[in-house]
Formats: sequence, structure tokens, C-alpha cells
Amino acid sequence: MSEKRSDTYYYNLVRTNIRKYRLEKNFTQARLADEADLSVDYICEIESMKKNKSFSIATVGKIAEALDVDIKNFFE
Repeated sequence: MSEKRSDTYYYNLVRTNIRKYRLEKNFTQARLADEADLSVDYICEIESMKKNKSFSIATVGKIAEALDVDIKNFFE
């Protein structure tokens, strides 16, 4: 049986991929916030590895749509 991973592992995986795709699209955090209808502060918190801020799958979906990325890519 495979080793179970913590919640933090999955949140950090998504955080890392959101940042990666945002930079690939040449989006600033402000532009992503605007496109996803979220606040810049919230995007900063989501991308920050220092804060243990959780976020919903709906938020991840909004970000995926704004970046024109399949949501599953955030979990790979």
C-alpha cells in the first residue's frame, strides 16, 4: 500500500502549480486575481508556502479557468 500524504502536501502541490502556470502565462498576481474574480491578497496567500491557508476546489476552478489550464494539471 502506498504512503499516505498530508493535506499540506496537496495544498503545496496546487500552490506550486498555480504559480508555475501563472508565470508561464506571464500573468501578474494582480492580473490573475482580476481574471479569476479574486483579491490580489488572496492570490498571494494561495501562492505563499509560508501561510497555511486553505482554499476551496471552487477557487482552484476559477484560477484554472482564468489561466485556461485544465484543473487536473494543478494536481500533477
